[in-house]
Amino acid sequence: MKERPFIQKLILGMQHVLAMFGATVLVPALTGLNTSITLLCAGLGTLLFHLITKRKVPVFLGSSFAFIGGIAAIIGDSRMGDPDFLSKLAAVKGALIIAGLIYALFSLMIKYVGYEKVNKLLPPIVTGPIIVVIGLRLSSSAVNSAFYWNGAFSLKALLVTIVVLAVVIYISIFTKGIYNLMPILFAIIAGYIICIPMGFIDMTSMREAYWISLLDQNILDQLLCPPTFRADAILAIAPIALVTMIEHVGDITTNSAVVGKNFMIDPGIHRTMLGDGLATALSGLLGGPANTTYGENTGVLAVTKNYDPSIIRIAACFAIVLGLIGKIGGIITSIPTPVTGAIGIVLYGMISSVGARILINSRLNFGNSRNLMIAALIFVLGIGCDQIPVYGTINISGLALAAVSGIVLAAILPESEDAVLKDEPNTNA
Repeated sequence: MKERPFIQKLILGMQHVLAMFGATVLVPALTGLNTSITLLCAGLGTLLFHLITKRKVPVFLGSSFAFIGGIAAIIGDSRMGDPDFLSKLAAVKGALIIAGLIYALFSLMIKYVGYEKVNKLLPPIVTGPIIVVIGLRLSSSAVNSAFYWNGAFSLKALLVTIVVLAVVIYISIFTKGIYNLMPILFAIIAGYIICIPMGFIDMTSMREAYWISLLDQNILDQLLCPPTFRADAILAIAPIALVTMIEHVGDITTNSAVVGKNFMIDPGIHRTMLGDGLATALSGLLGGPANTTYGENTGVLAVTKNYDPSIIRIAACFAIVLGLIGKIGGIITSIPTPVTGAIGIVLYGMISSVGARILINSRLNFGNSRNLMIAALIFVLGIGCDQIPVYGTINISGLALAAVSGIVLAAILPESEDAVLKDEPNTNA
């Protein structure tokens, strides 16, 4: 493959940053963690992940939504400046470090058990529907952001969404060359411009931000706060890793399907899981949220068809810069939700389409009762269930429940000969 000019890689990397930004900064907004530290941890975690996975997997790590409940349970309503905030943050730090080490422990187990046994647990009848569910579970948040403003349906927001979608579709289908690789970036720029006269742009976050984030004493206090290992925090946060590891396998399977390479084998699911876990432990050490592989960026890969992992690493460097230079991060924060929502509609739809492609390419027979039953349960449980309480503040996501149900059914239900469609004989020969 011909090496792209560095300036093109910079632009493509920024496109990935814009795709992940909204979801990544939402987690600290909901939990009381710091946005600049979160972006710094996302960038550093992504670079660490790429180092561990031999720089082969085009994955970006951002803030994990799965840990929000556990983190919020420990921090509560406390915020920076409150007398108990740093002590609570220290407990969250320790719990996230333990969560990352759980990932590392299971990665070692997978390495010695072997990929083949892991792969048998994830046949196409399980992975295909799970990938469809990953995209569809995210779709409601994208639609709500795209069509609503300040909690109410807005015709102006609808107009912005239509323009953004039109730009993405036009550039993806009707242009060639470098322009064809950047539909997301051009769509965001177009959406931002038409949002200006509509009054959707709020520059407050940019005006209030420090030029250099590390000059903010509050950020320094959070970065340097040493972790503590409280039993209640560990029990509330660390066990969530047992659930998110299942989601990690689904995300890597999705990424593999989009790129056309089996990352489960090379560099290996044990390496990707180790990278995710150590990135989460690093984020915990610095005071950020748990990291996870981001579907938004996999969606960008599917739209642009550019799978160069070095571009993801450039995006990671951009995220670090945004974490260190508060003004730039403030400008990106000002991108209105109708714009990011419209982009989400495209990206999440692309993920679900990849799952459908797996089912089609695997030639699965949906006239087969076993296939129908497994897919039906994965779809309904994965989309219909949100968060299911397990113990105390520990919840299991609908996606994890669907994955476990699909894996168990595929393992115990006998597979008949008509589970896969047979090639029809060539009668013209």
